Amino acid sequence: MERRRNGNGIGGKWHTPCTQCPLRALPHFRDFNAKELDFVAHFKSGELSVDRGSTFLVEGTHSPHIYTVLNGWAFRCKFLSDGRRQILNYVLPGDLVGLQGGLLGAMDHSVEALSPLTLCVFERSKLDRLFERHASLAYDLTWIAAREERILDEHLLSIGRRSAIERTAYLLSYIEQKARQVHMLTVNRPVIPVTQQHVADTLGLSLVHTNKTLRKLADRRLIKWLDRGCEVLASDDLRRLAQWEGLPEMQRPFI
Repeated sequence: MERRRNGNGIGGKWHTPCTQCPLRALPHFRDFNAKELDFVAHFKSGELSVDRGSTFLVEGTHSPHIYTVLNGWAFRCKFLSDGRRQILNYVLPGDLVGLQGGLLGAMDHSVEALSPLTLCVFERSKLDRLFERHASLAYDLTWIAAREERILDEHLLSIGRRSAIERTAYLLSYIEQKARQVHMLTVNRPVIPVTQQHVADTLGLSLVHTNKTLRKLADRRLIKWLDRGCEVLASDDLRRLAQWEGLPEMQRPFI
């Protein structure tokens, strides 16, 4: 299910050294200065490989770690007692997960791998040092939390006020834009790896209603639904249908 790759003590060699992190090369992310990079390299305690379909953070549990996604897709979700699932958001490279449990003591949601994942592992116990020694990184954590709140506001607006076809258009447009910013969707790899059940569990629709709505988008040639997921064919038209401005074009921090 999960395979941990550890370094050789502080400053040990990782499978992906922080100095060679592929995320630093992406224009979407703010790069570290030399002192920040040195701290993050020591803050990192290893890497974790997670298989597709595995849950690596579980609602109600305490985790000694927080994680940054290095590669792959995941989603955050909550469950009702009868097993019904609400997907809260989708997680992609550069996203931080587990911070809530790190600060509040226990997770109030779970995180599941949508594809094979590679995670950078950080010790929760070292968070105090980050706030004490690096104000810029502490600001970055605050920015990340504020950005997540802003995204959830838009998700809530979508579920509460958009029609079924508008909210479906919004969701697929949002995931597509977010994935393109971190180069997870390319000409050779254009498919968002979600099922119709994932879409239904995100939007609060029945599977039958979701299927009909996706067919309407496909009939308009806005998307193509495949066995392995969804390909967005007309991003701008999809966004206009959703009455959504899109994600801002700006550099963002990561840890």
